[in-house]
Amino acid sequence: MSDSWVNSAERIGSDLLLDLAGPGSRRAVLIRALRDAVREGRLAPGTRLPPYRSLAADLGLARNTVADAYAELVAEGWLTARQGSGTRVAPRTAPLTPVRVPKKAPEGPATPAHDLHQGKPDAGSFPRAAWLAASRRALNAAPNDAFGPGDPQGRIELRRALTDYLARSRGVRTTPGRIVICSGFAHALRLLFAGGVLRGPLAVESYGLGFHRSILEAAAVRTVPLALDGDGARVDELAGLPGVRSVLLTPAHQFPTGGPLHPERRSAVADWARGRGGLVLEDDYDGEFRYDREPVGAVQGLDPDRVLYLGSVSKSLSPALRLGWMVLPEHLVGPALRAKGEREAWASVPDQLTLADLIDSGHYDRHVRRMRQRYRGRRDQLVAALATHAPHVTPTGIAAGLHAVLRLPPGTEQSTVKAAAWQGLGLDGLADFRHPAATMPATDGLVVGYASPPDRAFTEALAALCRALPPG
Repeated sequence: MSDSWVNSAERIGSDLLLDLAGPGSRRAVLIRALRDAVREGRLAPGTRLPPYRSLAADLGLARNTVADAYAELVAEGWLTARQGSGTRVAPRTAPLTPVRVPKKAPEGPATPAHDLHQGKPDAGSFPRAAWLAASRRALNAAPNDAFGPGDPQGRIELRRALTDYLARSRGVRTTPGRIVICSGFAHALRLLFAGGVLRGPLAVESYGLGFHRSILEAAAVRTVPLALDGDGARVDELAGLPGVRSVLLTPAHQFPTGGPLHPERRSAVADWARGRGGLVLEDDYDGEFRYDREPVGAVQGLDPDRVLYLGSVSKSLSPALRLGWMVLPEHLVGPALRAKGEREAWASVPDQLTLADLIDSGHYDRHVRRMRQRYRGRRDQLVAALATHAPHVTPTGIAAGLHAVLRLPPGTEQSTVKAAAWQGLGLDGLADFRHPAATMPATDGLVVGYASPPDRAFTEALAALCRALPPG
């Protein structure tokens, strides 16, 4: 017999697949199928089974066959039968088949007690009330066409709001017509390179996110690393790369080592792009969060026709929103839209309208200012803890952003990452972000995110971090 469905809603409450294949009599096969359904949780304790006459009709079996199967399973304890209550799956106080996990040598806590990975904002500080109010206003004011097929360029309301916001906060020079909404920086990379808007090879910084390199590799784009020093990427090396016409940079706060691109290098890379007919891709991943002086404006402002500005709300609001933007030279808008497709398939239109309202109403600015103060306080706690308990460890890249790099003695990074795991910390070593083809000298360090742990646990997390650091 083949698999059969029992699907009478008034009898069993939901569809149930019984496997009636296999050797044995019909009674034996039915008993085995019902046992399996109970054991695997498809028939939960207390579930009422159909009367044996009904089940026999559904399965094409003799009534006595089903009645005998029920009686056998009642006798074995799989089912219960009471007058007026029908036949039900017997209650259980524990799973019938406990999951057995193979034993292996422990490598530290499976789930970190304290998450100090980079790139994570404080999820608990998402402005829920302001977002909800903005959503109500935006939906009430939205025209009917907002609820039809989405425009791949993004809602005009958001593109107008971003035009004003990016101009005053980041020095970006654009118009709504040069902005294309996407779902974040990674999506932008896929559209630009996998979508055929741009081609490799692409110069990148020697330290960056491996995830981004993987996206480029999947699009068959060869990446060429540029060395870094205290002034940021060595953009002078671009002149010696004749086949390279594009470069990806994090000028406001080099990821992950920290520090802005020196003003002379900002001008130099814009000049290089003009002279070679090339392009600069500017990843402004956390440009809003600068603590010790005024924010560094976008390189895009130096030459809007040669610099693609890429941003998102992943750090300022939440990565769960999946909202980002590309500010493009005018000649790339058409190709980017063709790569994206005829309809918006990524960025929710209601979310676009809500973000536009949040920006226009001033609530977005207020939220960013509040989070800037909060993250600066976290940064200061980290610096103070290191000064007290590990003064031999130097934090760098702390003038901005949501993470710091702790410089370590040579040869100690791997052991320190393991020690941190044993202290219940989740964090990354600096080597995890190094380009595999980088030739600049490697530096040992930890990349420590300080934004996401809750207040009640942050002091304990810092204490555990200091315990994991190598002695001075």
